Amino acid sequence: MALILAGCGPDESTEASGLRKGTTDTSTAATTSARATTTSAESTETSSAPTTTRSGGSTSGTASQTTCAEFRQLDIAGEKALIEAILAEHPESPFAGSPNVALGTAKLVCLSDEMANTPVAEAAGIVEP
Repeated sequence: MALILAGCGPDESTEASGLRKGTTDTSTAATTSARATTTSAESTETSSAPTTTRSGGSTSGTASQTTCAEFRQLDIAGEKALIEAILAEHPESPFAGSPNVALGTAKLVCLSDEMANTPVAEAAGIVEP
């Protein structure tokens, strides 16, 4: 029992490569570099949402006309941007104020091959068909 307790106490001689003792130069540089990379990636990904227009009787905007097949080809940022655009076009939606719920629902329903040609907004229940 004494051996186990002795192993749990702080032991200053076993520092992990100086990570606990004031060597912040490396971590600061890595953090700054990561922020720069993230910012440049976000600016290129936000424009990846498709701008598909369909001719039909729908009064929905272009984001609402994106099919599940097109939705499945988007990256994570593109999916999120598309769902936010759909919710902006339909503020009366039951998903208003819950973009994460709408995104999760869209991802699930669009997994089905039967929904490939169905607009994401309709398949996920964001708008009525």
